Amino acid sequence: MDFKYSETQVMIRETARKFALERIAPNAAERDETETFPHEIVRELGELGFMGMMVPEEWGGAGFDTVSYAIAVEEVSRVDASVGVIMSVNNSLVCYGIDRYGTKEQKERYLRELATGKKLGAFALSEPEAGSDASNQRTTAVQDGDSYILNGTKNWITNGSTADVVLVMAATDKSKGPKGISTFLVEKGIPGFSVAKKEKKLGIRSSDTVSLSFTDCRIPAAQRIGEEGAGFTFAMKTLEGGRIGIAAQALGIAQGCLDASVHYARERKAFDHPIAEFQAIQFKISEMATNVEAARMLTYRAASRKDSSQPYGQDAAMAKLFASKIAVQAALEAIQIHGGYGYVREYLVERYLRDAKITEIYEGTSEIQRIIIARSLLK
Repeated sequence: MDFKYSETQVMIRETARKFALERIAPNAAERDETETFPHEIVRELGELGFMGMMVPEEWGGAGFDTVSYAIAVEEVSRVDASVGVIMSVNNSLVCYGIDRYGTKEQKERYLRELATGKKLGAFALSEPEAGSDASNQRTTAVQDGDSYILNGTKNWITNGSTADVVLVMAATDKSKGPKGISTFLVEKGIPGFSVAKKEKKLGIRSSDTVSLSFTDCRIPAAQRIGEEGAGFTFAMKTLEGGRIGIAAQALGIAQGCLDASVHYARERKAFDHPIAEFQAIQFKISEMATNVEAARMLTYRAASRKDSSQPYGQDAAMAKLFASKIAVQAALEAIQIHGGYGYVREYLVERYLRDAKITEIYEGTSEIQRIIIARSLLK
């Protein structure tokens, strides 16, 4: 296995790291405190090509590979996981879904502006009674001539109120179960489509997480993605790639915890010695570093398999499962290393812990990842 980065990947890491440190990091704590969406930063990420990294150039994207995308998400999440998830959803759920399954007309109408950051996308699958059981869709889409009438509620939708276009999964034939679910492109501002509730969250507080409501919302049939009944397969296949993005987000959080811990251990003194000289601290940092590298290998392996058109569902599940676990562990250890300072907002490690926990939940909980892995191994 070749562990070397290409020249392009090195360039992407350097560009993403520079942008993250200079533009994202300085106000990350303030945005977290005020729950302010980073509109200007998202626009600049689009200008850099980071909002449609895997989209072909013919549709306005950067045409990069999945490994490059994971590198960029890691670097961004290293300083602000909120920006990381905004970027991840637009790239690996919305842009990928339209690029992979959309028609030429749908790509022309939506993908080009999504890939360049001129518009933002959201992915609406979860519902009050359809979280891990995503096939239990209560939102319905009933065909009426050359349109569908959409009714229902979606929960926990990242980018929900700021998105210009939302990929919405809805039941078109409840009698068929998962095979009766379809996907629709729904534009912001159309009659019957509204933001119902903004969530007050533990972490990733400057990202936009809301409930969406659809009441007799008329959608042209031309905005259905794929065949009627193909929506559940669309969602599951798209989420496989999305898990690579969340693994990279978790990896970035863990790397940020390691960076902060190393810096603090060198500066902080106890008993007239830097605490970096104490074996207890050294053991914590060495284990943290080892886990970060293991998570990086799992994440980049999954991305590499996707790039080479190999099956990658199991690999993406493993990467997300492990990276999210070590992100939480690294944040807890970083707080412990910082002592009392780690528990207050003057230092950023408490935010890392708040941000890390969600990576074990969204785009498939850790329990769901274990089911995916077990089924893949035992089939």
